[in-house]
Amino acid sequence: MMLTDLFGRVHDYLRISITDKCNLRCSYCMPYDLPHGYYANIKRMTADEIYSIAKTFVGFGIKKIRITGGEPLMRKEFRKIIQLLAQLPVELALSSNGVLIDDFMEDLQQAKIKSVNISLDSLQAETFSSITKRNEQERVLSNIHLLLKNNFEVKINTVVMRGINEQEIVNFVSLTKDLALHIRFIEYMPFLGNGWHKNQVFTYDEILSTIGSVFSYTKLNDPVHSTSKNFKVNGYAGTFGIITTMSRPFCGDCNRLRLTADGKMKNCLFDKEEIDLLSSLRNNDDITELVLKSVRNKKAAMGGQFDNGYQQTEANQVINRSMVGIGG
Repeated sequence: MMLTDLFGRVHDYLRISITDKCNLRCSYCMPYDLPHGYYANIKRMTADEIYSIAKTFVGFGIKKIRITGGEPLMRKEFRKIIQLLAQLPVELALSSNGVLIDDFMEDLQQAKIKSVNISLDSLQAETFSSITKRNEQERVLSNIHLLLKNNFEVKINTVVMRGINEQEIVNFVSLTKDLALHIRFIEYMPFLGNGWHKNQVFTYDEILSTIGSVFSYTKLNDPVHSTSKNFKVNGYAGTFGIITTMSRPFCGDCNRLRLTADGKMKNCLFDKEEIDLLSSLRNNDDITELVLKSVRNKKAAMGGQFDNGYQQTEANQVINRSMVGIGG
């Protein structure tokens, strides 16, 4: 049985957050006002529970699993988790902020992870530190080169925020001249506690106009279910794309589902509803009907929370977790 929603969309891609802890403090992702003891009070999936739930999804036709966080490499059982998931007949991928990659290179190779997404929002040390509240830029850049040297497919995820880093768009594209990177510019999205405002969204049209003022580029054919509109500067080794969540939602052929670190299933990044798979699993209940219920309840677009467009949205009207609490 395939995971098909009421709009005919088949879901074969699962994103699993294995921790909501992170060693960076990016302003758009992690609220500053998390209550004292927050992390100690979260009921997280164990490594074996992650494997058990993932196995259920694979039985429904999931073909790709991406491990996310927080920062997944901070999870003490990270090695065990990827060893377990590597036993499943799926494509296994990773999203990371890149700080700890050099400590786990051999583990990633043994798990046959070939694709790694790295979050990097600035190439300027001062801006990087301002966004992340940490001074780890040099190590992140070094680890990007390490991944390329070891033949990983590397995507750089850059959240573009007006007044903060939009002036770096050209510099990011310049990286693709000699490096086989795929740079993905992401429109700024609202989540709990991140202080989002519609005026901070630097849109697809603005990003493309900025790039076009400097480079000659070609539109590429986007893969099926692609979240980004993809391009290539003529003659360059790498590519770039734009994830247009706010200005041009791409929900029509969505194939993605999410599992939070505390075992809640979300059928959309922005859906208000969460279904508790972990509690049912710990009660020895069958979770298959819960999975099917969540997929059946999926809205047509954006969790039903942006029907009037992002320009008519106020951050306090969006009911959701923080980004770090959902999983990147």
